[in-house]
Amino acid sequence: MLMRVEFYKGGDGRLCGWIATPPHRRTFQGTTMAAGRDLPHDLAQFTVERALDIRDGFWALLAHGASFRSVPGRRPTRSGRALTRRHEPALAAIEVTAGTHYLAWKGGGRTPIRASLDTMYARWLALAEGERLVLEWPVHPLPS
Repeated sequence: MLMRVEFYKGGDGRLCGWIATPPHRRTFQGTTMAAGRDLPHDLAQFTVERALDIRDGFWALLAHGASFRSVPGRRPTRSGRALTRRHEPALAAIEVTAGTHYLAWKGGGRTPIRASLDTMYARWLALAEGERLVLEWPVHPLPS
C-alpha cells in the first residue's frame, strides 16, 4: 500500500503546502509553511524518513491515521491522538535524526543521504507555481 503526498508551491513560490491521500482514508490538507530558499521542512522530513526507511516517523504515522496539531486538514480522532502519543519518543528521536542529516546536507557535511536530498531539492526548485510534486510513501506495519 502507498500513501500519495503532493507538495506544491504557493504565494509566488514563497510557500510550500501538501496534500496527503492515505490508503483507505480521506484525502486531507497538510501544513502550509514558508518555502524560503531551501528545501521546505516537511519535504526535507519526508526525504530523510524515506531515505532512511524510518517506519515510525511523522509520515508513517500519518499514513496510519495519526492526528497532529500541526496538520490542520485532518480531523483529530481519539485513535489518531493515541497513536501519536504512543509514538512520541520515536517521533522526538526521528526529528533530531532528520535535523542532523538536513543540517549536514545544508552545510556541505557528510550524510549518507546527500544524493536523496540533492535530488529532492532539484525537483523542488524545478517545480513551477501551481504544479505538484507527487510522491509516494510506502505503508508498512508500525513497530510496536
